[in-house]
Amino acid sequence: MSADAAVPRSRVVVLLSGAGTLCAALLSAAASPGYPAEVVAVGSDRADAPGLAHARDAGVPTFVTALRDAPDRPGWDAALAAELTRHRPDWVVCAGFMRLLGAAVLDAFGGRVLNSHPALLPAFPGAHAVRDALAAGVPTTGATVHLVDAGVDTGPVLAQRPVPVLPGDDEERLHERIKTVERELLVQTLAGLVVQADGLSPTDPPTQESTR
Repeated sequence: MSADAAVPRSRVVVLLSGAGTLCAALLSAAASPGYPAEVVAVGSDRADAPGLAHARDAGVPTFVTALRDAPDRPGWDAALAAELTRHRPDWVVCAGFMRLLGAAVLDAFGGRVLNSHPALLPAFPGAHAVRDALAAGVPTTGATVHLVDAGVDTGPVLAQRPVPVLPGDDEERLHERIKTVERELLVQTLAGLVVQADGLSPTDPPTQESTR
């Protein structure tokens, strides 16, 4: 076994609610032995989330913790915390996960839960960031990776990258350009956090860019 292969990689659980393009970017990065993290499980609040099928195709275990299966919101949050704990993650990454995390998850993994958001926070938090940016007529929006707290996209910003709003942009076109940037930013930011936590020298540190 080579020296590189002997170095343990951080364990990551990804949460998603939809197509899972951000998760796919992390899975692709983790397929490289030089990437400092591995995706050990992918979870969702929706059994029909396409991203789960993609994860299974990549040989990654998946799980579903649906809100409708819990007695109430705190019960769902406790069930999700228990499922996450079962996979022993060093980091939890919300990659298009459309549920707010509650006290059970945040208490168990405080400071180790990341979220990727398609805007330059604190501008345009919430589920309709791209639509809101277009409605506001801003010349530039972008992508943010931040730590998750109890608020709606209010946690500490780790990295941002701008994306210009072009003439004729609609929500779908702008969102696709943001997602291209978002995928790269999430992969880089997670790698930077892992190597920083492990005391290693990052080869591709997080990007701290913002036009604000």
